[in-house]
Amino acid sequence: MAKQKKQRYKTSKNKKYQSEKQNSKQSHPRKSQETVTPKANNRSINKKNHGQRKSTIEVTCTGLTSEGKGIVQWEGKQVEVAHLLPGEKAEVTVSKKGRFVKMELKRVITPSEDRANRPLSHDNEGVGCQLYHMNERAQERFKQKLIDKQMKTFGKPKPILTMEQPYYYRNKNVMTFGLDNKRQIISGLYAENSHQIIPMESSIIHDPKADEIIQTIKGMMKSFKMQPYNEDTGRGFLRHVLIRVGKKSGEIMVVLVSASSVFKGKNNFVKALRKTHPEITTILLNINDRNDSMVLGNQEKVLYGKGTITDTLCGLEFEISAKSFYQINPVQTERLYTRAIEMAELTGDQSVIDAYCGIGTIGLVASERADKVIGVELNKGAVRDAIRNSKRNGVKNARFYQGDAGEFMVQMAQRGEHVDVVFMDPPRSGSDKAFLSSLVTLKPKRIVYISCNPETQARDLNYLVKNGYKVREIQPVDMFPQTNHIECVAALDVI
Repeated sequence: MAKQKKQRYKTSKNKKYQSEKQNSKQSHPRKSQETVTPKANNRSINKKNHGQRKSTIEVTCTGLTSEGKGIVQWEGKQVEVAHLLPGEKAEVTVSKKGRFVKMELKRVITPSEDRANRPLSHDNEGVGCQLYHMNERAQERFKQKLIDKQMKTFGKPKPILTMEQPYYYRNKNVMTFGLDNKRQIISGLYAENSHQIIPMESSIIHDPKADEIIQTIKGMMKSFKMQPYNEDTGRGFLRHVLIRVGKKSGEIMVVLVSASSVFKGKNNFVKALRKTHPEITTILLNINDRNDSMVLGNQEKVLYGKGTITDTLCGLEFEISAKSFYQINPVQTERLYTRAIEMAELTGDQSVIDAYCGIGTIGLVASERADKVIGVELNKGAVRDAIRNSKRNGVKNARFYQGDAGEFMVQMAQRGEHVDVVFMDPPRSGSDKAFLSSLVTLKPKRIVYISCNPETQARDLNYLVKNGYKVREIQPVDMFPQTNHIECVAALDVI
C-alpha cells in the first residue's frame, strides 16, 4: 500500500485496528474465549455431519503444524490430528464426507517422551489448551522453533522466557452458556471452528476461583428461572459470564452478559451469589442485544460494588473495568514489560508514545525511565481509565489523548515535533499499512513492537525494514503456557 492513502481509508482502517485492540488478545490467541463467530445450532451441526462415514485406524505422527496439531499421512493426504506428537503411534477415528477428512485421537498406542504425564480430563481440557498434552520442555522447543522460523529474516531471536509455574495464570475467564441435547444448562467453550459448546467445569490455565464462581452461577440459574440465550430463536437471557481476578489485590469482578436489560430477581440473585462467594467485590450486568462477534455489549449496569477492580503490575496500581484491555497473565506480563522497556534503552531523557495505550499500562510503567510519555487511544472509556491510573500512581510526566494514533503521529510530524520511542501493541491481526505509514512519517528513533501473533508481526516488521528501520533484537515470551500462542517483542532502530 502506498504511503499516500486517502484520508477516509486511513482513518477507517486505524479505527478498526484500535477497536480490535480493545476486544482482542484475551485468549488468548486464538479463537479466543472472548471472540464469537456466527453460530450454528446443534440441528445444523447434525445436518452437516449427516452422511459422514466413520472408521477407526492406526496412524503414526510425522510432524507438527504451526498450531501444534499432529500431522499424519493417509490415502495420499496430509491430515491434522489434535493432541498427537511426532513419532507417536495412535488409534484415531476417521470421518470422511466427500473430499473432507477429519481425524480425532482415540488413544495413544506408543507415547512420545515429550508427552505430558496427564491424560485429558472429563473437563475437555484440550479445548482451550492446544498444547496440554506436551510437557514443558516440549512446549518450549515448539514455540522457540516457531519464533525462529518466523523471524529468521530479521535475525536470531533470544531464548524464549518461559513461566516457572505455567498453571492457573489467567486473570480473565469467559464462559458461554447453552443447553445440551437433554435441555440441561451447560457452560463451556466453543469447539474449534464451530459454535457447539463443549462443557468445561475447570481448566489448568484458569483461575480456580473464577471457575468455581461460574459453576455456582450455572447451578443457580434453574432456581432463578434464568435460561441461556439462544441466538436462533432469540429467546433466553444469559449469554456469557466474564470473570476478572486481581491476582495481587484478590478483588473479583463478575460480569453477567445478557440479551436483555430486564433481569427479574436481580437483587436476590446478587445476594445469593455473594452469600456463596463473599470474595466477589463487584457484579455487573452487561447487555448485548446485538448479533455480532463481540461478547460484551455497549450497555452496562453495576449491580454491586464500584464496577471496577484494581490490580498491581510492575509496582503500579491499575483500575480495570469490564472492557479494559489488560494482559491475562500478570506474572509473564511483568517480564514482558521489563524486557520491552530494556529493549527501548530508556535513559530518562526520551519522549515516548504509547500507541493505542488502552488503560495506560506500558506507558505508565515506562514513565519512570522517560522524560515524557504520550498515550493515544480511540476508546474514550480507556482514556479515562488511563488518566485515572496516572493520577492513582502519582505519575506527572504522562499525558493521554483520545484519538486515532496514526493521525496523531502524522499531525506531530506536520508540526515538526519529534519522538524518540514508540511502543506499539496491536491485536492479533497486526497493524495496518495506514498506521505503519503514519509511524514511518513520524520516524521515531526506536520502535518497540509487542505482538501476540508472530506471523502478522513478521509481516509488519518487513514493512518497517523496507522503510528505514533495522531489527536490533527479538525477545519471545511464553505468555500463554499450554496453548499454541506466543508473545514476542521486537526492537527496531531507524537507519
